[in-house]
Amino acid sequence: MATEPLKNSGDFEQRPLKNSDDFEQGAVPQTSRRGFWSMLVVMLGFTFFSASMFAGGKLGVGMTFTELLWAVLAGNLLLGAYTGTLAFMAAKTGDSVHILSRYAFGVRGSYLPSALLAFTQIGWFGVGIAMFALPVQKWLGSRGMIQPDNTGALWAIVIITGVVMTSTAYFGIRSLTILSFIAVPAIIILGCWSSGLVLFGKNGIGLTGLLAAQPSPEAAIGATLAIAISIGSFISGGTCTPDFVRFAKGPRVAVWTTVIAFFLGNSLMFLFGAIGTMGCELADISDVLELQGLLVFAILALGLNIWTTNDNAIYTSGLGISNITGIPKRFTVLFNGLLGTVLAVWLNNHFVGYLNFLNVLIPPVGAILITDFFVRNAGKYPEEKDAKFVDVNWPAVIAWAIGCGVAFVNIGIKAINGMGAAAVVYILLSVYFKNHPADNEKK
Repeated sequence: MATEPLKNSGDFEQRPLKNSDDFEQGAVPQTSRRGFWSMLVVMLGFTFFSASMFAGGKLGVGMTFTELLWAVLAGNLLLGAYTGTLAFMAAKTGDSVHILSRYAFGVRGSYLPSALLAFTQIGWFGVGIAMFALPVQKWLGSRGMIQPDNTGALWAIVIITGVVMTSTAYFGIRSLTILSFIAVPAIIILGCWSSGLVLFGKNGIGLTGLLAAQPSPEAAIGATLAIAISIGSFISGGTCTPDFVRFAKGPRVAVWTTVIAFFLGNSLMFLFGAIGTMGCELADISDVLELQGLLVFAILALGLNIWTTNDNAIYTSGLGISNITGIPKRFTVLFNGLLGTVLAVWLNNHFVGYLNFLNVLIPPVGAILITDFFVRNAGKYPEEKDAKFVDVNWPAVIAWAIGCGVAFVNIGIKAINGMGAAAVVYILLSVYFKNHPADNEKK
């Protein structure tokens, strides 16, 4: 089962590449690292995710507020621990998740996680475009500006949105930072405004009413499922954390900004959605915002929020395709953006379930990367230019497959089950076959 190691990391450069400012083919140098506030804004822009607000709305009609609060905090604490660990690895090495995968999966073995992550993020990019375009079409139709359900108008909105979002992702981490500085305050204002109307508005229910709200029996959601939803809402994107925090000045900056962003950002989005649906007794947060008279501001704020998340998605998908093909990220971003835009409406109608299916396939990847770095390599990788990589590291591939199989068993929290199984199997197989890439060269 063992494979011969490649001589060094230069052997896969059969397709010569030069790094751009986004360093898609190697580690980010210290001269290009960023401080706490710059990284925090980028990560908050990533984690203030509109879909989490909608998911929180669904939980709001199925739980009491106290139950929901504990479930969301528990889920995002676990999510923060997972992403914070990946953040430490990224800052320590300066590598993206796709470069880190070369150490654990091998050079061509890394194509597996890169393809999974890239395909998933292209999908979410398309869904994000549709999440913005459909409410805009509805609003324009309600104002008589276009005919209701005008397909041509919808496609025009989709194309314009896709072009704008792709263009900012093209410019990489710099544009992500600038955009996040605008989008993060906007979504916080929207969430606080909507929640404030529920609690303190003219027809508000107050904190007492919020705490007294009870779910209907048919809509009740258990704590385990609620935690699973909290984790599952962002476990896929969270695995891509290294793609952004590799720009952090050091592990401390990377870990703190990541944990704060995931624990605070994702939790707030869930709570904004839940408070709105509980107070207005509506299951869809968009209906809540329309009832509150906030639809226009919501379109702007959620549009900016979707924009930042979509830019992060298409950025990391570009890094993944670049790892597989060797094409510079600035070109793969354009292709991925075009693909996501063309498929946006179809993705929104048919693909969300499949993307959730992919969410089961991705957590074992992160578990293997973490296990490889901390257990098999004692928290230190050789620099990529000095490393000896194998072509495919089969223990990692097999452990991933077994972890996915365990995650599909409908017991407990699927993502956690799959990650635990993948980590244990990877350690056992690595010891048995003794063919881990790092074992080929001892420093």
